[in-house]
Amino acid sequence: MARGGFAAPLAGRWLFAARGKPRGEPAAQKQIMKPVLGQQLPEFARTIRLEHSLFALPFALGTAMLADPPYPAPAAIALLMACMVAARTAAMGFNRVADAALDARNPRTRDRAIPAGRLGRGTALALALASAAAFVAGAWGFWFLRGNLWPGLLAPAFLAVLFGYSYTKRFTVLTHWVLGLCLGLGPVGAWIALRGSLALVPALIGAAVVVWTAGFDIFYSFQDIEVDRREGLHSVPARVGRDAARRWAAASHAATVALLAPVAIMDPSGTPFSRLGLGSLLALAGIATTLALEHLRARRQSDIEIAGAFFPLNAFVSIMWLVGVFVDVVMGLQVRVHLN
Repeated sequence: MARGGFAAPLAGRWLFAARGKPRGEPAAQKQIMKPVLGQQLPEFARTIRLEHSLFALPFALGTAMLADPPYPAPAAIALLMACMVAARTAAMGFNRVADAALDARNPRTRDRAIPAGRLGRGTALALALASAAAFVAGAWGFWFLRGNLWPGLLAPAFLAVLFGYSYTKRFTVLTHWVLGLCLGLGPVGAWIALRGSLALVPALIGAAVVVWTAGFDIFYSFQDIEVDRREGLHSVPARVGRDAARRWAAASHAATVALLAPVAIMDPSGTPFSRLGLGSLLALAGIATTLALEHLRARRQSDIEIAGAFFPLNAFVSIMWLVGVFVDVVMGLQVRVHLN
């Protein structure tokens, strides 16, 4: 990229907006600049798909209820949610900047805000870095709120994983599971933020999120098989084809159910049927049914139809888990939570 490539688009727009305006008229300048900012910020919000926070956030909130039953203090919940949204915003913003050139050569993504010219790379990078700073600040907030240093100390490592994911497709087929790791850090981070330590339960939930995300990301990658092969990018569908990729996704989703099952029926000491109750067991059954339905539909639908269905189905998976945990822990349905 040419020197100044990130800043040039934004600088050009600002210079054009201010051209011809006399000095000493800040009100007039603000009136001209406002449409520029008003266009950039909504475009950034659209391009990072804020609604996709529904994938990881419910698992993190459910883990927070288990870490501090029946639920954490409102200030802790608010800070946790702010950290989750800030981290995801930083990761997605950085991803859009890193993939801008690839997106411009892909017919499916060439109309995204950066390649289409509606959002400057400099603006997107600045907003991503600002979100990263907000995440780090929020992580240190748990030191002031609960005397817990670990979130602030670990925040840079979490960001390294989130930013590093954007480049994994260039060299490894494991990119789907690295994306899963980005989401799986949410439940683990929530537990650490509230308890200052790690345990088996958040590790199992985080691992389940890793393989669940990898499974639906494999399906989503069906749309780009030809582009990935042309660009030399790595994905399971591009490497092994659709039929074998479906088997990889099925194995990942079977592992999701297998990893969540112990959380619903066992506490860290190994005592069966003592952690949650009927709500989580029903949620687990609903998750298994929804994932099976996703695979059945994937055999009959086109790649575009599969991609269109992946958001509602998988958002439903995470929401079901949150509702099950809420019923058990907060409402007390067959609850026997034995945490230290």
